[in-house]
Amino acid sequence: MPGQPALKRIAEHFGPTVLNSDGSLNRTWLRQHIFTDDQERLWLEGLLHPLIRQLTVERLAQAQSPYVLLVSPLLFESGQAQLVKQSIVVDVPEETQVQRAGQRDINTHDQIKAVMSKQWPRHRRLEHADYVIDNTGDLQQLQLEVARVHALLMASISP
Repeated sequence: MPGQPALKRIAEHFGPTVLNSDGSLNRTWLRQHIFTDDQERLWLEGLLHPLIRQLTVERLAQAQSPYVLLVSPLLFESGQAQLVKQSIVVDVPEETQVQRAGQRDINTHDQIKAVMSKQWPRHRRLEHADYVIDNTGDLQQLQLEVARVHALLMASISP
């Protein structure tokens, strides 16, 4: 967000092109840049991952609900899985992931595949998941999957 120390450091490192005219992060430019230059991606991860981890730990400590969802696209890759007791993977085939990411973001097929190549492959995420939510269907099917996993989670923490 504008005014945040991390954004200031990102702008100092990458230059003004990384910012939109309103001072916010130009995510499209940054994504394209870091996924074509591993050193730049590693620099950014070195800056952001510790900050994200610190904020995550603080927020998890404040939680007062039966369970907390830590939504993290790099849960396993970043080491954040150490912060959770159980993991849920929301899963779709890779072709569906590429299609949906293309509809959501302003990126080419090659850019999406470059991002995905830096993440754990689907089979590895599934091997580490305690629960899997199948997101190949419509919204109603997804809601049923979420309800199913919610019931399993509640049963696992009930006395």
